[in-house]
Amino acid sequence: MTASPEPAMVQLSLNGKGDLKKIKIDKTLLDPAEVEVLEDLIVAAFNDARGKVSAHAEQEMQKLTGGLQLPGGMKLPF
Repeated sequence: MTASPEPAMVQLSLNGKGDLKKIKIDKTLLDPAEVEVLEDLIVAAFNDARGKVSAHAEQEMQKLTGGLQLPGGMKLPF
């Protein structure tokens, strides 16, 4: 999954386990005076990508379980 907060100046790609695999940073952000902005954009992009990975995994699990509702706290695989 790839995610980028708007504006798309930082892009992160995570695998299905949520591991960071790639980062792409717009060169205009490489200004020492803008370090905090860059840090905030990286955090936002990571959280967005992680949310997309979780949502995708949940959708796939729904397909596998046929919409079967599991009891609270019970997750697959066990």
